[in-house]
Amino acid sequence: MITTNPLRAGLSLQQEPPPFTIVIFGATGDLTAKKLVPALFSLFIKGTIADFNVIGFARRPWSDESFRERMAEAIAPLPFHAEANVRRSFLQKFTYLQSNFQDRDGYLKLATRIGTKRLAVFYLSTPPTAYETIIENLGTAGGDLSQTRIIVEKPFGYDLASARSLNDRLLAHFTESQIFRIDHYLGKETVQNMMVLRFGNSIFEPMWNNRYIHHVQITVAETLGIEGRGHYYEKAGAVRDILQNHLLQLLCLAAMEPPIDLTANSIRNEKVKVLSGLKLIKGADVKGNIVRGQYTEGFVGGESVIGYREENDVAPDSRVETYIALRVFIDTWRWAGVPFFLRTGKRLSRRLTEISVQFQKPPVSLFGGWMSAPKPNILTWRIQPDEGMRFVFNSKIPGFKPLLSPVHMRFAYGSAFGEESPDAYERLLVDVLHGDSTLFTRNDEIEAAWNFTTELAASVADYAADDLSLYRAGTGGPARAQELLGPHHATWRRL
Repeated sequence: MITTNPLRAGLSLQQEPPPFTIVIFGATGDLTAKKLVPALFSLFIKGTIADFNVIGFARRPWSDESFRERMAEAIAPLPFHAEANVRRSFLQKFTYLQSNFQDRDGYLKLATRIGTKRLAVFYLSTPPTAYETIIENLGTAGGDLSQTRIIVEKPFGYDLASARSLNDRLLAHFTESQIFRIDHYLGKETVQNMMVLRFGNSIFEPMWNNRYIHHVQITVAETLGIEGRGHYYEKAGAVRDILQNHLLQLLCLAAMEPPIDLTANSIRNEKVKVLSGLKLIKGADVKGNIVRGQYTEGFVGGESVIGYREENDVAPDSRVETYIALRVFIDTWRWAGVPFFLRTGKRLSRRLTEISVQFQKPPVSLFGGWMSAPKPNILTWRIQPDEGMRFVFNSKIPGFKPLLSPVHMRFAYGSAFGEESPDAYERLLVDVLHGDSTLFTRNDEIEAAWNFTTELAASVADYAADDLSLYRAGTGGPARAQELLGPHHATWRRL
């Protein structure tokens, strides 16, 4: 076990956040128990946060004590060594305020309980239908919002019009610097390291263009199904659930131009340029540039699972996609002609999120007479599981025969730095407390993403609503997805 990490020697830790109160709207939901409270507990154990309070705001008739009991259950299985008195000290910071989201009196009580002497963070962990109601009540309940921040979970809107409406509602009561539209993928170490790899190492950026890169693949594959969210998923599908946020954010980081500096706005300016440069998939073009699929019954991890249409709250004849693959182009000088292949799906054979860049073949083949031809160079960011990077290049196999073989250079966060990467929610919560919005989406950025997605969804509805390929759960998705890569003499990476 590594106890001293030479790579971290001399690194200063971020200063402790200011005293704060975090208000979790929808505190009785799964996100609070599975993500937010474990992240807060981890930060508390590490000493990153100390002076804070948590107020749960929800409709269930819970007391402070019952709220603490349920949060105790949430942290019980966590792999953190903490004495009983430490856990008690953490849980004593939790209180509960019962109210529905429409009740103005609840917000008046909340303002009194928060006071004005510390930073207040509002976390909207509710169904999206409640966002505007909560925002409006926070803005009109009489409390001072100048020392507050608000975190909004995805999905941020249903289409471009609703995203604009939600942005307008937020900006009526909060400044852009107070608003944190969260995408937890951006809190992962490998995602953050993409800019360092590209702009902090001179060997990569000169080749980061259409002269040297053949194509890029971005994959977000899940083994899970819809997890009881049939009502939501019937409206969202894979396009709105994953493509609009996770996939397009990863695309931005892979394709963006170097920012003038590392401030939040400079980075987000470049991401907006990528989204604005995306060639819209309009009208009948959807038929040649996307493949939609839906899982049927099968086996995942050795266990039998039902098909999408057998899930609760799903129509028996549903045409909603649980898988989508698409080919997109970015109309910029750097990326003209380079295809970006994006795919995401549920109930696939493996949980995997990665960005893979395949470089062009050498202009002249010097090894035509050899028994094996060179393979393409491939640079891959593995985002989950096992965060890290891998580069594939060619080498001669030792011996008398003229044989080439691809070999691998690997970098894994866990082994290189002697510790696991922080949970994404930990990093993002700390950034909110420090007012750093670099890893959060700006209003024009979210609208640019929705502009692309809304046009795509409308074209699917008009031209390809019935063009849906079924795939068995536990497989790699529809075989038809390969048709997108065939004209480019490429294949999908194996899951």
